[in-house]
Amino acid sequence: MRMTLLCLFLFLQTSAIGIQPPAALLDLSNWRLTLPVDTERSGVPDEVEQPELQSFQDPSSFFVDADGGGVVFRAHCGGITTKGSSYPRCELREMTDDGTKHASWGTAGNSVHTMTMRVAITATPPVKRHVVCAQIHDAQDDVLMVRLEGKKLFIERNAEPDVMLDKDHRLGTPFDLKIQSGEGTVRVWYNGELKMSWDVLKRGCYFKAGCYTQSNPSKGDEESAFGEVVIYQLQVEQR
Repeated sequence: MRMTLLCLFLFLQTSAIGIQPPAALLDLSNWRLTLPVDTERSGVPDEVEQPELQSFQDPSSFFVDADGGGVVFRAHCGGITTKGSSYPRCELREMTDDGTKHASWGTAGNSVHTMTMRVAITATPPVKRHVVCAQIHDAQDDVLMVRLEGKKLFIERNAEPDVMLDKDHRLGTPFDLKIQSGEGTVRVWYNGELKMSWDVLKRGCYFKAGCYTQSNPSKGDEESAFGEVVIYQLQVEQR
């Protein structure tokens, strides 16, 4: 019976996938994808790099939505996790040189690094309702995360106060996000409004975007529960 239900679930998910892969909607040429699963593909959890990412889609975690307007990133609470984290993710990691090298930049200096996105957090686990949709990470840890906890959408920073974006965010509502680093300052705009200007010096930085579900079965959520993020637009610029 469980196998029958699983087959039905995969069939319904596959039928919802558009003809085109996510890379037809978003420019993924300088990204790498981490999946919350472990198969014969390299990495634990799996990682999908270029050129495979150009045609890759997965019916359970990474696919174009039914309307054909956004890319769905889904991470089940029982998914495989990366080293140093106990939470699953279906998430892009910034790369360079057509996806062949890891992006690594500093917040100081004259170079400016900008990630803009139109995004919606469309599902959270029912018990621990926490999902991250965007990050700056450095060589050791996250520098900042854009995080939804229940109805509270905010910027989380290690050892620094949170920055509120929306105290009463409605799940599934699309919003525009711009994160920019340069000359020792990181700035964040939410729906066109500057919400944070933070003087901070970090090295080995890169952007991340997608669904980083902040729950697992030890938090009370079922393995099949999930967080979900839909990205409609995504662009990274460096100058």
